[in-house]
Parts: sequence; structure tokens; C-alpha cells
Amino acid sequence: MLTRSDDLEILLTVVDSGGFSAAAEHLDIQVARVSRSVSRIEQQLGVTILNRTTRRVDLTDEGRQFVESIRNGLQCLNQAEHDLICRGDLPKGRLRVNAASPFVFHQLIPLIHEFKEAYPDIELEITSNEGYVDLLEKHTDVAIRIGELADSTLHARLLGHSMLYFVATPEYLQKRDIPKQVCELYYHNLIGFSEPKVLNQWPLKGGYTAVPAMTCSSGETIRQLVLAGHGIGCLSGFMVNKDIEEGRLVTLLESEKLVNAGCRQVNAVYYKSSSVAKRISAFIDFIQPKLTL
Repeated sequence: MLTRSDDLEILLTVVDSGGFSAAAEHLDIQVARVSRSVSRIEQQLGVTILNRTTRRVDLTDEGRQFVESIRNGLQCLNQAEHDLICRGDLPKGRLRVNAASPFVFHQLIPLIHEFKEAYPDIELEITSNEGYVDLLEKHTDVAIRIGELADSTLHARLLGHSMLYFVATPEYLQKRDIPKQVCELYYHNLIGFSEPKVLNQWPLKGGYTAVPAMTCSSGETIRQLVLAGHGIGCLSGFMVNKDIEEGRLVTLLESEKLVNAGCRQVNAVYYKSSSVAKRISAFIDFIQPKLTL
């Protein structure tokens, strides 16, 4: 083997973070060391792996194939070492999990006690974020993402699907006519998202973009405003299923809903070369059958 594993790990970090400086910051080493490692690999193999410009680095065709192979190879080596050290013991160590705050509140927190009993040596670090999360930049091992995925550098595992519902309280609807057609929403207070605006494109027949009377950055804030009787919101089932079952919220316009657009994917995503694969698998295997999406 001509190359060194530590140089290969540095190369992968350059590719995943998009540059030498970002890789150096993530690894807490000097930029010069990152540059030397990549140059050493290219010299040893006699192939240009990265095209460098003043603003970014891009993989060559040969580099793309090589990086994918070493990513899989290093993952196998890391897992082999980890399995040997653990020798069948339960996974242990830190696991950094990120999800939108409503998913943390309604889906993860109710499972934490049972998970800690099953895996007492896994140290969970949970963060919440309302938008896209760069796993490498935020030092995240696994993220829960709602909606379609576009990032091909990540490994994804489908956890299930969550329906979207148009909801309001019985008290609010007693004061206003219950909307039975899309056009009747004009006469109601709608509560939507300040960002991203695409979340205000409600999956209704004919296409409908809500014009909210109030906007929020968090789905949980929208839920609380709806529960307080301020208007109608469009929210994922994983947030409001229990509210609907217990009568706090009423669903609206079911016959007007677009079937395909009214259902959103819920995925767990992580880097394929992750050295915490056993912890990630334990976490996903545990939560998937218990989620109420």
C-alpha cells in the first residue's frame, strides 16, 4: 500500500468539507499539513486527485473513483477495529444527533429514557436546528431530515413517512365557518413559516400558497399558536397526531388535499465513512419502530 491511512482520512475531510482550510479547521491541524498530505498521495500514485482554484477544490474523474473506494475501505477498517475492541460489547461513546426542534420535542425526547436504559454507554448529544444542517460543519454524526433529500454524499435510511394536516382548534372553528373548499381559506387566519417560504405552499388541489396572518421560524411555534386558537396551520403528523387523537385539534380540507404531496419522507442521514457506524445503527434501529409519524 503506497498511501498512509492518515493521509487518506485528511483527503476525505477535504472532499467532504469543500476545501483545505475547512478541513484543517475541522481536524484542528495546520493547513500546510492538509496540503502536504494531499500532495503526498498524488505524488505516490502519480495521479491528480483534486483540481485546485483560489475558491474551491473539485475532484477529477480519477479522484472521484478513488475517493469512493477509499471511503468504503476506511469504513471497513474502522468498523473492524471497533468490533475487535468492543468484542461484542454494547456500543459506547458520544453520538451527536441533530433534528428540527419539533421532531426532538415530539419524537426523540419521549424515547430517550428507554434508549439510555438499552445503551447506557452511549453519550447522546442532541441539537436542534430549523433548517439544513451541514453534518461536517456542525460536528454531527446523524441528522433527522424531513422531506426529499438532494445530497448524494450522505448515506440515508428511510424512517417512514409523515402526513401533512391542515388543523385548527374546535374553539376557533366554532367562531368561524369551517372551510370546505380551498377558496374559503381566504376568510381565515393562516399561520405559516417565515423561512423557508416553500413550506407555505400547501398541498391542496389546484396549487395553493398560503398568505399567513402570522409567520414563525419553527413548526412548534406554529403548533402552539394553532392550539391557542389563533388560526389554521399546516403541520406534519409527527407533531399533531396526538393533538388530533385527543380532540385538541381538528383536521380540515381532507378531500381537497393532494395525496402524493401531502406526505413527507423522514430520513436519518450520515456520512458513509462514519467511524461511529455501530452507535448510529443502534440509535436508528432503536427509534425507527417507535416513531409515531
